[in-house]
Amino acid sequence: MKIAETYSHLNGLEFLLVHKAALWAEIQAVISDVNADECKAKVSKESRMQGRLLYSPVEMNSRFKTLLREMAWKESRVSYWVTKGERLVRKTLTMSPAEQKLEIQKAGEIPIASYNQTDFVKDRVAIEVQFGKYAFVAYDLFVKHLAFYVGDRIDVGVEILPMKSLQAQMSSGVAYYEGEFYNVIRQGRGVPAVPLVMIGIEP
Repeated sequence: MKIAETYSHLNGLEFLLVHKAALWAEIQAVISDVNADECKAKVSKESRMQGRLLYSPVEMNSRFKTLLREMAWKESRVSYWVTKGERLVRKTLTMSPAEQKLEIQKAGEIPIASYNQTDFVKDRVAIEVQFGKYAFVAYDLFVKHLAFYVGDRIDVGVEILPMKSLQAQMSSGVAYYEGEFYNVIRQGRGVPAVPLVMIGIEP
């Protein structure tokens, strides 16, 4: 695979180039090491592409996972407690999970356990490799990366997406770089409030 496009949101790429150049080199190396031909393994059952050999999101995810794990990129999970009251949520937002639970109970409310999980984190950089539906990308950009950033777990989030040219050779419903790039730009310069690097890849 190769990088076709990148977008730096809130100087995410500049941060990597200055402070985490080795990690940026690893990300580029992993992308170039994914053999696109080996991922073209799904026979379409959709009427519009009946019988065509398509790129398999499962295969591509698997290749990325193997390569990133070899370079010590690990899964990370942040647990927290939620409840229904706005003031209480705002009050507990920056507390530790144990403090959150206690504060919610003290207020007479029911604490509800929740968490955010990111597949690949290393040295305060998070990567999401996204070959799923549109909603998953929005969740990555506006919830996952943001939650890890606000929680002081990462300094920048990286989102790897197929270009439209690659997505057109995949199952329907898969998000693509150009569309998600538009969605981020449409929000304005400061939203989401987390430094990001969006990467569009193609064979």
